[in-house]
Amino acid sequence: MKKLWWIVPLLALLALGAYVVAGPYLALRGISQAIERQDTAALDRHVDFPRLRANLKAQLDDYVVRRAGIGTQSSLLGGIALQLAGGLTGAGVDALVTPLGIGALLQGHQLWKRASGETLDGDTWSRPMPARPLAHAVTRYASTSRFTATVHTPDGEPVVFVLDRQGLLWRLTDIRLPLADSPP
Repeated sequence: MKKLWWIVPLLALLALGAYVVAGPYLALRGISQAIERQDTAALDRHVDFPRLRANLKAQLDDYVVRRAGIGTQSSLLGGIALQLAGGLTGAGVDALVTPLGIGALLQGHQLWKRASGETLDGDTWSRPMPARPLAHAVTRYASTSRFTATVHTPDGEPVVFVLDRQGLLWRLTDIRLPLADSPP
C-alpha cells in the first residue's frame, strides 16, 4: 500500500488538468445557458465585463479613427469630432456591455421573436425561440490561457469570442467584431 501513495496525487492532478482543458467548453456552455434563460447573474460569472468593455471600446475607437481618414484626423474640427465620436461609442459600450444591458438586449430579442412569429410552436403568445449565438461556433485553443470561438454573421463575416483563463476559470474577455477588418 505504501508503494501506491502517489496514485492519489496523480489522480487529483489529472482531474485538475481535465477541468482546465474542459474549462472553456464549460464556460461557453454556461454563457449559452445564461443567454437562453436570460440569467444575467449567471452571465456575470462567465464574462469579465470590465475587460470586455475596454476591448470593445478600443476596437470601436480604432474603427472610427480609421474610417475618418488622415484628413479628418489632422484638422482641428476633425479632431474634436473624433473626440465626440469616441465619447459616444464609449458611452454606448458602457451602457450595453453590462449584465443589465445584456438583459435589456435579450428582452428586446424576445419581443422581436414574438412579433415576427419565431416562437417554439408558432403562436405569438408562446415562448420565443431562444437566442443561441454560439450554436455553430468553431472553437480552438490559441494558447494554454486563450481560447476562441468563431461564429459567422449572415454575411459570412467572422465574429470571434475570446476567452482567457483566469486562474482555473475561463471568462469571456473580448469579442472581435468584423468591423475591425473593414477597409476605410
